[in-house]
Amino acid sequence: MAGQSSAVASQTGNNLFLRIVAALSTVAGWFSAGMIVAAVAITCQMIFIRFALNGSTVWQTEAVIYLAISSTLVGLPYVQQLRGHVNVDLIPISLGPRARYVMALFTLTLSILMVAIMLWHSYEFWHLTYERNWKSDTVWGVRLWIPYASLPIGFALFLLQLIADLVAVILKIDKPFGLEDM
Repeated sequence: MAGQSSAVASQTGNNLFLRIVAALSTVAGWFSAGMIVAAVAITCQMIFIRFALNGSTVWQTEAVIYLAISSTLVGLPYVQQLRGHVNVDLIPISLGPRARYVMALFTLTLSILMVAIMLWHSYEFWHLTYERNWKSDTVWGVRLWIPYASLPIGFALFLLQLIADLVAVILKIDKPFGLEDM
């Protein structure tokens, strides 16, 4: 854990914006972990009801699905902050410092644009479910705007983290792709 906090500190420096975004991403990571724990607990409860009590379940399967998907979306900024995603760095390693810097600016800018588009459409979709009060076609009948809120929330936090990564590279607080100059 100490290594993780020092890695975050090295990516933020004394920049207030970067520290706030790092804190938001960390909180999102904790919420994501909490949703996974809740999904596991609900799954255990569902197994107990089905096999030990020979009863039926109403809401558990749907809740676990929504929690798993929401956990993935809300966890996006935390994974980006820690560079925990799958990373193929053969090209950045083979480039010189200047080309690596330009490539980092290009890829981060393109990622920001793509995630901003996804945020826009996810917000529209969430707003539609809220406005029309859509409910799932199950016995539980959950109002879909509640689980679908993870779409704009997750993409908004992910967008913020990508912008913070771009700012950190531009301000030379962080190295492009996290790679030291060779």
